[in-house]
Order: sequence, then structure tokens, then C-alpha cells
Amino acid sequence: MTVLKNIAKDRILQITVLITVISLFFARPRFADINFHTLWSVAAMLTIIQIYAYLHVLDVLAYKLTSIADNTRKLNMLFTALAVIAGMFLGNDITALTLIPLYLNIAKRYKLPQILPVTLIGMGANIGAAFTPWGNPHNIFLVSRYNVSPLKFFEWSVPYLILSLIIMLLVFLFIPKKEIPTQKTEPIRISWRPTIITTVVFIFFFFGVFRAIDIIWPLIVAIVLALAINPRIMLKIDYALLLTFTGFFIFISDIQQIPAIVNLIHDMVYSEISTYFVSTISSQVMSNVPSTILVGKFTNYAQALFLGSNIGGFGSAIGSMANMLVLKTFNQHGSVGKKKFFIQWTIMQFAGLIILTIVGLGLLIFRI
Repeated sequence: MTVLKNIAKDRILQITVLITVISLFFARPRFADINFHTLWSVAAMLTIIQIYAYLHVLDVLAYKLTSIADNTRKLNMLFTALAVIAGMFLGNDITALTLIPLYLNIAKRYKLPQILPVTLIGMGANIGAAFTPWGNPHNIFLVSRYNVSPLKFFEWSVPYLILSLIIMLLVFLFIPKKEIPTQKTEPIRISWRPTIITTVVFIFFFFGVFRAIDIIWPLIVAIVLALAINPRIMLKIDYALLLTFTGFFIFISDIQQIPAIVNLIHDMVYSEISTYFVSTISSQVMSNVPSTILVGKFTNYAQALFLGSNIGGFGSAIGSMANMLVLKTFNQHGSVGKKKFFIQWTIMQFAGLIILTIVGLGLLIFRI
């Protein structure tokens, strides 16, 4: 029942279902338009991520790193760096849900700033998630839709990651060095055998994403592993996201059969730069996952869509699912006023969006 309730109250899924139902009045979806490779890849990714979450790998890393922090700047840098790295492998959602409560517990204990550090953790998670094909679910769609090779994907993501990290390092220079007591390491142990097995499955999944093997096999292995470790892991999977992908494939299959709409969207994504801006801006109002699926069906400018969709995750609260989780998690664990946090968080998010939009535009223009 909890799983069904979580699915039912997912806002993005609700909107997806609404527009999908409306589109069915104009056309009938074609089975061939549903990208099952993307669906199976996302399902495998979500399963593996939940196994890692169950094994508390990220919690242990967070406590180990923060045990060496003796001032506020170093604490912020360590949490944000861990958010970037965790975002690469576990995705921005799990990273935000895990690290933000850990930081806020320390912040409340020693009366440390909360708004900027939590915002940086969320931004770091988004930046890290853009680096890998599985960090963001829409990256998996891009790899599948355009048949992107690992080398080509990292040719896009490495320059973006480097420039984003340089900008974040400049931000850290303005964080004061206030001394804090060294954090005690919590007694959390990693179960090494299932962790190693999960990592092997993760590598297996990597080959599946890039079609070296059929993605269905990593999915089956991941599900079997989750059931073997603890069947309740399967209840934690974001099924609403899978249904959102499916709904948008159906919706786009329908609108592809309406010439007027097809011509309108083609006119909007007629060039690399226009594709980039349409992807970035549309992510602000419909989130970057559905935006990527929609725009991706009508353009061949893969790099522009990659940059636009990942940078579009900054800005509004619905730009990325991780943004909504940051707000929700802070409201649950923070001690600063919700309104104050939301206003300052929004200002910093849009500042980051503007700066990174310029960065992405430079990467496209200068072919870096």
C-alpha cells in the first residue's frame, strides 16, 4: 500500500498521466515507439541504487570523511565533494536523501549554517549525476536514443564536470573557516560480501547500458540480488519514475502522429543552440526527465540535449526530482524557517542555472 501511495502522489507522474490520456483522444500509441532498452536500464539502475542504499555504503563514507573536518569550510567541501562522487554512482536522489540529514544533524549540534551547505550538497549531487550515463535517468535515455558510445559520452561530461567543479571551488573560498569539533565516527559497518557482489552487478549493468550485452540480463541479476539480500529493497524502488518514462513514450508516440505539433516542435529545435535552450528552459516547467524524452524525439543534436537537460536540473524546484527531494528533506530535518530556506535556495539555484547555462553554451560553441 505504501508503494501504491507513493506512486499515486507523485506530481510529475500525475501530470504525465493527464497529458498521456489527453493525447489518446488524438492518436493511438505505437508499440515500436516505446524504448524498452531505456525502461529496463532505468529499472536496473534503480534496483542497484537501492541495494547500495540498504547496505549504507554512503553513510559510512560520509562519517569517515567528516571525521577529519575541523572547520566549516572543510566540512562543506567534504560533504559537497562526497555529493558529487555519490551522484556519479548512486544518482542525485539517493545522494540528497542520505547526505542532507547527516549534515543537518551536525549543523544543529554545533549551530552551523544550513542553507548554503544544503544547497551546495544538492548542486553537487546534480553535477556528479550528470557525469555518468546512469547518474541521471535521462542520461540513460540519451545513450539509448542516440546510441552513444562510452568515449563519446565522457567527451561531453568531463569538460562540464571540470568547469562546474572549478566554479564550486570558487564558491568555497567565500565560506568562512569557523573551527568545529572533530566528528566522531559512527559505528556503521559495511557488509563487504554483498557490497562487492553489488559492485560486480553494477559493472555488468554498465555493459548493458551501452548494449555490449542485452540489458535484460543485468536487470534480472539485480532483481535476484535485491531479493536475496532483502526482498523489501524492491519496495523502495521509484516505480513512479518508471511509469513516468512509459507514459511519456506513449504520449510522444501519439503526438508524433499529429503533423501540426510535430512541425511546431521541429521549428523550436532547428539547431544545436535552439535545442540546448529549449531543453534547459522546458526542464524548468516539466522537469528534466520528461523534457529530455520529449525534445529527444525531435532532434539529432545529442550533445546539446545532454547539456541542456543536465543544466536544466538547476533552477526551479521541479527542474530535477533531486531538487524537490532537497526541499522535502530540509523541511523534515532543518531548523531554519522553510520560507527563508526556499527563497535563498531558489536564488542560489537560479544563479547556478545562469552561470552553468553560459558554461554549457561555451562548450557547444567552442566544441570543448
